[in-house]
Amino acid sequence: MSERNFNIIFSERLRFYLNKYDMTQLELSKRLGVGTTSVYNWCNGIKTPRMDKVDAMCRIFNCTRADLMEDTHRHSSNNTTKIKIYGRVAAGIPIEAIEDVIDEEEIPEEMARTGEFFGLKISGNSMEPDIHNGDTVIVRRQNDAESDEIVIALINGNDGVCKRLKKYADSIALISLNPNYEPMYFNQAEILSKPVKIIGKVVELRRKF
Repeated sequence: MSERNFNIIFSERLRFYLNKYDMTQLELSKRLGVGTTSVYNWCNGIKTPRMDKVDAMCRIFNCTRADLMEDTHRHSSNNTTKIKIYGRVAAGIPIEAIEDVIDEEEIPEEMARTGEFFGLKISGNSMEPDIHNGDTVIVRRQNDAESDEIVIALINGNDGVCKRLKKYADSIALISLNPNYEPMYFNQAEILSKPVKIIGKVVELRRKF
């Protein structure tokens, strides 16, 4: 098995256990004593951890190495759930009412049971180098997220944006991974008046070559 394929398998299994235990990447990084960037890289198939960290995760998730590292949980089409992939999500329009459905993807039933999911095709390069133009992100619907997580947010009058969320005492920032883009800061009054709404957390990246 190639390193890339192994990384993808590990990332899928890790995201499953994070969803199962409703644990954020930030919480896992704190429990493992590693940086948030490391956990982000593991969750997105960019890198895999050392074995001591794998064993630590096994203790946290009460699972075996095989549960995290082997391709034993691939599902047939009978054990998957289809979700809609949107070309855009718009402020002021419920997701169920959006007609810009461009594709479908399948997610494992075990993931589907942990919440409501949709997909969004990324447009633009603001999240490069990790998320590219044309990539699809799988999003778990929720109206809040932890600091440093990747979210889909609606800013009134604009389509949904994919950004890293940063929380402060009385404000938030929506941050691009591409350093050529300035962070967007919103105080509490702006969050309410624009409004700025989080509609989901990115849990998976799917890229077609």
